[in-house]
Amino acid sequence: MMGVCMGMLLMLIGGVAQADNPRYAGLVADAASGEVVYAENAEARRYPASLTKMMTLYLLFEAIEKGRLDIDDALPVSTHAASMPASKLWLRAGDSIRVGDAIPALVVRSANDVAVVVAEALGGSETAFAQLMTVRARRMGMDSTRFRNASGLPDDTQVTTARDMATLAVALMRDFPEYYGEFSRTEFVFRGKRQRGHNRLLSNYPGADGLKTGFIRASGFNVATSAVRDDRRLIAVVMGGFTSRSRDEHMADLLDRGFARLGLQERTDWLADTDISGPIASLPPLAVDPSRANMPALLASVEAEPAARLASNAVDPIRALMERNAQGDGGSGWGLQNANQDVAR
Repeated sequence: MMGVCMGMLLMLIGGVAQADNPRYAGLVADAASGEVVYAENAEARRYPASLTKMMTLYLLFEAIEKGRLDIDDALPVSTHAASMPASKLWLRAGDSIRVGDAIPALVVRSANDVAVVVAEALGGSETAFAQLMTVRARRMGMDSTRFRNASGLPDDTQVTTARDMATLAVALMRDFPEYYGEFSRTEFVFRGKRQRGHNRLLSNYPGADGLKTGFIRASGFNVATSAVRDDRRLIAVVMGGFTSRSRDEHMADLLDRGFARLGLQERTDWLADTDISGPIASLPPLAVDPSRANMPALLASVEAEPAARLASNAVDPIRALMERNAQGDGGSGWGLQNANQDVAR
């Protein structure tokens, strides 16, 4: 029996850490309780890439709920929005896009032009909207996250953590369950053309049912995933994958281990109490978020809060790491890329 227990423990903790990958971060949590069952570099700053669009979508869903926008409203496309690099829908300045089409465009296609369209519709400008995103992140408890744009395109001050992205995933599922099904879509049709997505976990991992991928050169391959097995739900984030395939394989491995860990909670022996997550706080469970009741006041006051105050951070460890890597191996992928030479998807 002891041999079986040790084998299960080794299965849970073996081969998970990504010590040879300086961009790696990962977290797995039980959605019902918020218990973190795995964490590695989960509070280290990383670039969100297109995981950013989860916050853009959160604020869009909130605007619909509060009646500021309707699903059939047409959102205008500015010159700035049309100029965004791929991934995109290739909207032209002067065009418009329905709110109902903007949602799958952000989730499935990860369209950078549509992210700016939404930002300008809700915030007046992308810069003002990014401030609103950061304020909302603070209210969610995402204290290590700063947004500078609505898409996730490269900006060396747009940073987050795996824990913060998991917190955002929980908030989306908890606060807007009626829209969570949008995150399970793998394709949609826009103006007669079928648009396919990048999230292959939805097709390849049994039980995976939603959320978002992200990639820029500086971040590596990111993904936030939720999956269900035996009436248990996990929320997981992987950041910094070398390739989309290796990221997905690692996510699948983490989910398998996470479900195995949840399965052990019904045991009464020492194995049930084994801590494999390390010292990290739990996530908020899938329950009502009391901070949402104060959002009208937050929306009214955000313009009065100086952007410099939102961005204040005297010591920026991610910038120091970038500078060290730029002077050293140069091939780590941490250096910033020109927005016209990169993609956020």
